[in-house]
Amino acid sequence: MGQLDEVISGMSDLISTAYRQLQRKLHENPDYGTASTHFAPFVASVVTAVNATELLDYGAGKGRLQQALTPLLKQPLRVVHYDPAIDEWSATPAPAGFVACIDVLEHIEPPLLDNVLDDLQRVTAGFGVFTVHTGPAMKHLADGRNAHLIQQGPAWWLPKMLARFDLVQFNRIEQGFIVVVQHKPQSDSTAAG
Repeated sequence: MGQLDEVISGMSDLISTAYRQLQRKLHENPDYGTASTHFAPFVASVVTAVNATELLDYGAGKGRLQQALTPLLKQPLRVVHYDPAIDEWSATPAPAGFVACIDVLEHIEPPLLDNVLDDLQRVTAGFGVFTVHTGPAMKHLADGRNAHLIQQGPAWWLPKMLARFDLVQFNRIEQGFIVVVQHKPQSDSTAAG
């Protein structure tokens, strides 16, 4: 993909070209991107509770969330994958009724985090399950940096999320947290402003 194609596709405001290459390299490791399987039972319980029929896996990596969800669900679920570091899943996703963003946000380049959170807000038409690891990763990028570029606690993350979503549930987990969020309708004060 050339630079012009990147600008046209709208991706340049979500991930830099250099970081996309570092992520592609890291994805060559078969053990990278395994966290989603651990969260599949929780995601499945929320999918079932809200009767979701579609799921956007935002930052899908190798698509392991779908593989782990399939045997856990009784109802059919259409899954769309999005990951800017995976060529076949790098197209700008459409909004979906349910969005899962598992072990992704801590990997975002700090100057682009607000853009990514804004994009998550755009695509979350109904409910979302987001997980954030708040400490260092065991893996490192090829340039030597820890794979978790953002290592901040819930008090740092939650105001950013609450500005964009209605919080349905918050759970602390070992070395991080899970949130269930819902699309936030535009408030009267925002609409009037």
